[in-house]
Amino acid sequence: MTKIKLCGLGTIEAIEEVNRLMPDYAGFICSAGFRRSVDEEKLRTLKSALDPRITAVGVFVNEPMDRIVSLLDQGLIDAVQLHGHETDSEIDALKQRRNCMVLKAVKIDSPEAVKRAEQSHSDLVVADGGTGEGKTFDWSLLESLKRPFLLAGGLTPENVREAIGQIHPYGVDTSSGIETGGIKDPVKMRRFVERIREMKYDE
Repeated sequence: MTKIKLCGLGTIEAIEEVNRLMPDYAGFICSAGFRRSVDEEKLRTLKSALDPRITAVGVFVNEPMDRIVSLLDQGLIDAVQLHGHETDSEIDALKQRRNCMVLKAVKIDSPEAVKRAEQSHSDLVVADGGTGEGKTFDWSLLESLKRPFLLAGGLTPENVREAIGQIHPYGVDTSSGIETGGIKDPVKMRRFVERIREMKYDE
């Protein structure tokens, strides 16, 4: 079964719907300056409401490693997604400090980018079309990627089955694709998850 990550969560209402849907991962934007960013106080509230069976992923953009470690130590996140210019040496250092899953987002816009994704020291690659802008890209580039990855970038209830059928990712990741007017839409969230779980895996 394709893994599911619903990202950019910021309200108790969204968390309640996530708990009903039970995706594998719930993503929280932990770096400041983004529309969906949550501060530590809000993160604490949301994490306390999240079903503990769902892995809470903190998403960071060029954040000091000490802050990431602090949120891990407080139990506010379970896994780390790096979405900036973090190097393999920084990933190694983080994994040495704390035993947690580390995801690394890579903008897939060329065969060279696919090679970078392949060689990343992260536990899991997030193959994105940009830097969180919710844009699709040429999925065929990923056909040569020889490691598990989450597909991100412009995924919606309408196109997620096509994406899975074409490139068979380990998992899929969406944020703007389950929003209406910039707010998480429970109908779109539910439809996104249902579309995946209804799939026959001979498609």
